[in-house]
Amino acid sequence: MKETSDGKSSEAIDLPLECSKCSQQACWSSSPQSGPNFCPTKTKKEAIKEALDLYQSDPEIRKMAIAAARTEGRSYMKWTRVEDTIDFAREMGYKRLGIATCVGLISESRILTKILETKGFEVVSVCCKTGAIPKEEIGLKDSEKAIPGTFEPICNPVAQAKLLNDAGSELNILVGLCVGHDSLFIKSSKAPVTVLISKDRITCHNPAAALYGTSFYYRRLLLP
Repeated sequence: MKETSDGKSSEAIDLPLECSKCSQQACWSSSPQSGPNFCPTKTKKEAIKEALDLYQSDPEIRKMAIAAARTEGRSYMKWTRVEDTIDFAREMGYKRLGIATCVGLISESRILTKILETKGFEVVSVCCKTGAIPKEEIGLKDSEKAIPGTFEPICNPVAQAKLLNDAGSELNILVGLCVGHDSLFIKSSKAPVTVLISKDRITCHNPAAALYGTSFYYRRLLLP
C-alpha cells in the first residue's frame, strides 16, 4: 500500500466512506464481500486490520470492547440506555461515575444520581455553568448572546472535564451538553465518555425526531 508524504495510506485518501448511502449492510451478514464497491469492509482492509490489532493487543481497548459487547448481548431490545450504562460500568469495574450536566437538565441529573447511587456507585457531578464566567471573557459580543443586554455565563465544558478529571471519575456521562460543548468536554476528559441525553430543546432532547420528520414537519432540513 502506497503512503503519502504525511504517512497516510493511499487507501485512506482515494476511496470514500459512504456507509450512510448503502442499502445492503452486507457487513451484518456472513458474506460481507457481497456489499457495494464502496463498502469499507472491502476497500479499507488495512485500516480494519489495524483496528482489530488494537482490540487484540491493547488491554484497555480490549476490555472496553468486550464489556460493551456483553452489555449489548444482555440488554438487546430489553433495557433502557440508563440500564445499559449501569451494566457497562459494572462490567468495567468502575466505582466512581461523573456526570457532566447542562444547567437546564439539573432535574434529570438529580434523578440519574439517585439511580446510580442506589445501584452502588459513587457519583460526582458538575454543571455546565460552573465558574459563572461572563461570555465576554472569552471574546463573545453582547449581540451574540442568546439574550443580549443580560448576564450570560459561558457553558464551561473544559472546566467540567477538568473538575471530573481531578475528582477521579472513571466514566463520564453527558447529560444534555450543547453541540460543541459536548465536543470540548470529550476532548478534555481523561476518562471514557458516554452520552445519556443529547441536547435538543425543540424535540425535548430527541434529536432523531428531526430525521423522522423530514417528510413533513422538518422538511426544511432537506432544502438547499
